[in-house]
Amino acid sequence: MTTPHSLTRRKTLAALGGAALVSGMPAFLPRANAQGLTKVSFQTGWLAQAEHGGMYQAAATGIYKEHGLEVEIRPGGPQVNTVQLFMAGSSDFAEADGFRAFAYAKDKLPAVAIAAYFQKDPRVLMSHPGTGSDTLASLKGKPLFVATTGRQTYWLWLKARYGLTDDQLKPYAFSLAPWLVDKQSTVQGYLTSEPFNARKSGVEPVVHLLADQGFDNYASVAMATPKMVKEQPELVQRFVDATAKGWKSYLNGDPSPGNALIKKHNPQMGDDVIAYAIGAMRQYGIVETPEAQAAGGIGAMSAARWQRFYDAMVAAGALAPGLDVKSAYTMQFVSGKRT
Repeated sequence: MTTPHSLTRRKTLAALGGAALVSGMPAFLPRANAQGLTKVSFQTGWLAQAEHGGMYQAAATGIYKEHGLEVEIRPGGPQVNTVQLFMAGSSDFAEADGFRAFAYAKDKLPAVAIAAYFQKDPRVLMSHPGTGSDTLASLKGKPLFVATTGRQTYWLWLKARYGLTDDQLKPYAFSLAPWLVDKQSTVQGYLTSEPFNARKSGVEPVVHLLADQGFDNYASVAMATPKMVKEQPELVQRFVDATAKGWKSYLNGDPSPGNALIKKHNPQMGDDVIAYAIGAMRQYGIVETPEAQAAGGIGAMSAARWQRFYDAMVAAGALAPGLDVKSAYTMQFVSGKRT
């Protein structure tokens, strides 16, 4: 079964991004509107969904407005290369993850991580119940459906940590059909998507959240340009703080304002999918963790964790050595209590 969720952050297509670069689009400059609010834009990695709920909640409930901001949330999609769009200057902020932040730094591109709203990467492996596939180590020798991008990132970590081997790999075409047929197989997915689809197909899956097994990648990372960080730090701080408050409201209060705006931007998004995603984010602590609370609240980052994750990925062969890890992020906006 293929859904918009099941393709989230998995494809890199350059159609719109390439056009933006070719057109020589000028850098986007924040500006005040008639109400005195500073207009900024945020480029997400996919269509409107609950995984962007904190931003939509902040927009729908007036939290951004309370912080003097008018935020335009620009959804991604299957034909949108968010990296190229952001580098073309079409938005003030953009969504990424730890791997992408390291890639920006490696290529010396003008982008820096300013906050991490997902403390846990929602990537999962999903197995059938009653087959002995209850731990990652128990997957040795069994078929695994993993897409190309996964083979270049978390798969290398899985091999290094759990002794899995390439001969187990099967191509993943973003459909659960082959996995549903082969009861001994395991398939990649996202916590907020594939388990929902499995249950709709009559299977109560065994869900292996990689983040709970030591895969320390930050996700839903907000990126800004070094120029904005240097020249408009107060604006960046307002955006970081307001988005964190949006997430707190979305996950701990009434999410219906954000959900209504999500569905307005993405009419195909169903209430059942949204409800499941919210429940999963709450249950597994994707946004709020004791570590984040101790470090300053929603959006917090840790220099030690950035370094630890980088070192682990270098050891696994997923990232090249020699990077100045601190060039990928700044702690300037997440070092104090905010939520």
